[in-house]
Amino acid sequence: MQIEIFPDQILLRREEPAKNMRRFYMMVVQRDLFGGASLIREWGRLGIAGQVKVDHHFDEGQAVNALSDLAANKRKRGYR
Repeated sequence: MQIEIFPDQILLRREEPAKNMRRFYMMVVQRDLFGGASLIREWGRLGIAGQVKVDHHFDEGQAVNALSDLAANKRKRGYR
């Protein structure tokens, strides 16, 4: 089993039954046809189709860095 040092996809969830909050935040890095990479983000309520946003980056390294920064921010807000 190999552990990824720089993951290219993350699924985070935040569930607080007292507040009726059940959310997800998914991020995936994919290479594009032009040598760059895209960070695809989807978020919303669990069980319902979420919103999608695509951010284009010059290379895969920049996209992975953006993914890790966003994941750190989401973890501070209670996503696990």
